[in-house]
Amino acid sequence: MFGLTFEKLLLIGILAVFLLGPERLPYYASQLARLVKNLKKMADGAKDRMREEMGPDFDDVDWKKLDPRQYDPRRIIREALVEEVTTPSAPPVAESAYMKRKRRLEEEGRRAPFDAEAT
Repeated sequence: MFGLTFEKLLLIGILAVFLLGPERLPYYASQLARLVKNLKKMADGAKDRMREEMGPDFDDVDWKKLDPRQYDPRRIIREALVEEVTTPSAPPVAESAYMKRKRRLEEEGRRAPFDAEAT
């Protein structure tokens, strides 16, 4: 949770007790609880709305593939620039979405879309 350990949370709590004092601490604690509840409600509402709009496809989506931490620009550039060399002894490498789309377009006999005005 944002790199906060138990010790750091305890230190924040102790500082809050000294800075706010015993009179104002219950009020701010209830405000924090209300904020956390509202954030949870908003996240659940967004999830429910997404599930409602996507329909049954929502459960089929592999959310781990869409995780931006999986993005590796070096691999994408390497796949885009290097020709595929197939050797029978090499283990299969997971294809990126770019390579899958490129292969699909080549099989259909089409080229990738190009926008001359974008350059």
